[in-house]
Amino acid sequence: MLAIISAILFFVAFLINAAEISTNDAFSSTNVMLLGLTALALHLADIGTGWSARGSRRR
Repeated sequence: MLAIISAILFFVAFLINAAEISTNDAFSSTNVMLLGLTALALHLADIGTGWSARGSRRR
């Protein structure tokens, strides 16, 4: 789920940068890209991925 969110944020950052849209400082393409990188890092750290295979095994 977080990987999809990060892909959307990267796409929005690309559109802001490619179209040269003037936004305020909070929504600049760099800030949106950094939010995407944060979501991707959380996804790679298995945070927010839902079910985990670690605790679901039975003996």
